Amino acid sequence: MRNNPLIPYVLIMAFGIGLIFFMSFEGAADKNSADGEHSGETAELNGEDIAQKNCISCHGGDLTGGGGPSIVGLDAEHIKDYALNGSENGMMPPVLKNEAEADAVAEYISGL
Repeated sequence: MRNNPLIPYVLIMAFGIGLIFFMSFEGAADKNSADGEHSGETAELNGEDIAQKNCISCHGGDLTGGGGPSIVGLDAEHIKDYALNGSENGMMPPVLKNEAEADAVAEYISGL
């Protein structure tokens, strides 16, 4: 067994898996602390910025349609519901998890 060529590769693989496992704890801790930093700040929510990050990939740069339908001029409650829950037919997934962000986006889009 002393001359088995697979042993170094198995040891490297085990070390790599262990390293990834322990680094994931550090990432989870960073994510939790980042969520706590911005939970009370609603003044920085900009509906236009959030829409640019989450909506233009499907609804186009001017939100008049692309891969998805035009959302310009829709009712704010309709936009908020779809952003938080997605569509019933599954064509649109829920894209926002925060009600404050959904309010900001709905206000911005309904005002276009």
